[in-house]
Amino acid sequence: MSGNVLFDAPGPRTIARHRVYTGITLLAILGLVLLIVGKLNETGQLEYAKWEPFVTPDYVRVLLVDGLLKTLEMAFFAIIFAVVVGLALGVGKLSEHRWIRLPSFLVVEFFRAIPVLLLMIFIFYMLSVGDGPLSSFWCVVLALTLYNGSVLAEVFRAGVNAVPHGQVEAAYALGLRKTQVMTIIQLPQAVKIMLPAVVSQCVVALKDTTLGVYILAPGLTFISKQIYLQFFNQVPTAIVVAALFIACNLILTWIAHMLQRRLTGEKSAPAVPTGDGAGAGTF
Repeated sequence: MSGNVLFDAPGPRTIARHRVYTGITLLAILGLVLLIVGKLNETGQLEYAKWEPFVTPDYVRVLLVDGLLKTLEMAFFAIIFAVVVGLALGVGKLSEHRWIRLPSFLVVEFFRAIPVLLLMIFIFYMLSVGDGPLSSFWCVVLALTLYNGSVLAEVFRAGVNAVPHGQVEAAYALGLRKTQVMTIIQLPQAVKIMLPAVVSQCVVALKDTTLGVYILAPGLTFISKQIYLQFFNQVPTAIVVAALFIACNLILTWIAHMLQRRLTGEKSAPAVPTGDGAGAGTF
């Protein structure tokens, strides 16, 4: 009973073949890494002078505090606002009233179709240049909120529609109103269904904060641009910034995975007893 019913257990020859494939893949990856390191060494990108800013306390503090922290702040506000906007628009698209459903549809389709960078630049010139009420920081947040909120609206709508229709009909049969069915029956189950897609969109929002450099918004790319313009170390700077983004995305994904396990009640499977009496009395 412990075997997987979808495929046969591999035999000794198949296991040996898989080990060969794994070894070849590891050697190919190692060769690619050595090739990249060699190329960097030939072009002088591994010189200490180009990496010195990233081991200097003052530059590290500026990179982390004025760069990474501002990036995380923009991503945090954008994600929170996008979830709220996406939930409102998603529910609006499911409304039975045309005067709610049609505007929600138009807003979602409009902001989904506009590239984030163009939307960011448009908001910057409309609301920030001159005596505009918004700073470049909030222009980035607003642009990411509108775009990601529109995408999440479709995610929420699909998640609600994925709830078995029989449960909705049973709730109506019990006398619940549409609002009660949505808040009590559909949304709690939809959250579990759409959580992976929401996390993916959160990662997208975090990465899209890098576009703020085009409107002079504070953040990791803005600080890194100042560093490589001073030290002419574009490649080392790109490697460090990429590593920071990878670390942040891995942490975000881990948090979301833990949240999903908590919401769905997943637990590690109990150990299956072995021996002659393991399945006794089961059937």
